[in-house]
Amino acid sequence: MMTTAIMNTYGRLAVNFVKGEDCYLFDQQGNRFIDALSGIGTCNVGHCHPRVTEAISQQAATLVHTSNLYHITPQIELAEKLTRISGMDNVFFANSGAESNEAAIKIARLYGHQHHINKPAILVMEHSFHGRTLATLSATGNSKIQQGFGPLVEGFIRVPYDNIEAVKAAAEQHDNIVAILLEPVQGEGGLHIPSDDYLTALRQICDQQQWLLMLDEVQTGNGRTGKYFAFQHTNIKPDVVTTAKGLGNGVPIGACIAGGKANGIFAPGNHGSTFGGNPLACAAANAVITTIEQDELCANATAMGNLLNHLLSEALASTDGVVEIRNKGLMIGIELNRDCPELVQQALDNHLLINVTAGNVIRLLPPLTINQQTATKIVEILTPLIQAHLCT
Repeated sequence: MMTTAIMNTYGRLAVNFVKGEDCYLFDQQGNRFIDALSGIGTCNVGHCHPRVTEAISQQAATLVHTSNLYHITPQIELAEKLTRISGMDNVFFANSGAESNEAAIKIARLYGHQHHINKPAILVMEHSFHGRTLATLSATGNSKIQQGFGPLVEGFIRVPYDNIEAVKAAAEQHDNIVAILLEPVQGEGGLHIPSDDYLTALRQICDQQQWLLMLDEVQTGNGRTGKYFAFQHTNIKPDVVTTAKGLGNGVPIGACIAGGKANGIFAPGNHGSTFGGNPLACAAANAVITTIEQDELCANATAMGNLLNHLLSEALASTDGVVEIRNKGLMIGIELNRDCPELVQQALDNHLLINVTAGNVIRLLPPLTINQQTATKIVEILTPLIQAHLCT
């Protein structure tokens, strides 16, 4: 199903899904596919979860939108849940991860100006991905997707990921840095998992330098890594956390959560969003959080992520060309020694949805509700495809 009425911005696969159920999607012909991608880490509690479906239906029949000129009960409930879970102070609601990161960037710049820094800069990482608006694109560490969109937004200083010495060197070379923005696990950049003490060391540097520590948890948040937020695998607390994707289970919503030195930076008139945190999106997100907590999906993400890693490692142990299999909860990356974009179509042909990032890393982001049987099936489908690719 193709049409020229839609801008040609996506390299779409030749399939049209019309129904979802937990870890599965169904096309127009009724064929069932294992969704090991979850809408790129979005449908964390599975497709059409009954609790989320009921919450959306009830809210749609009651009130969809009023704007942020007025108080919104589901928004208040959601903000209180997110601050309780994160241990932080307050939330700005947006509609996407990119918008949430835009809010974080504005917080950092306003923080800098309040400390008499006229041209505040934010330290960002190589191979990062923060969105496709002009500011978040400029913060992103991928020159390929930046090409053609210059001039980029100024105010970003880039250093290698998981390299504390590079951060210290930047601090010595630049006196206008006000914040660090990074992903606790780089998803689009190839599923890079940093050293265990990386965030702790960054927190110490930010405290010493009076910088904000801002974590982009758009993909790692909402249970994906086995904790509600990935930073909770450590003992540190950031000043800003952004999230989106899995927060609404497919209903567009983003959040910029502030605490510490970032608490109270925004005042009325500093930022806004017409649709951000409207009743419908917040009703969905409230149901998502309830489901993650009550159904203990963080624990399941840890167990199933480790299982998938184990099964894949066993199945591919003797396969030359597999560089590494790594995971943080249900963020799983299989790095090969060569590019493998064709595996996406081959997996689709075998009724499995995956994607490839950084050219040579197969990324799996299945729903947090996945069970052992489905995890085993993913490995059974994917293993021969990888082996055949590496033998060509």
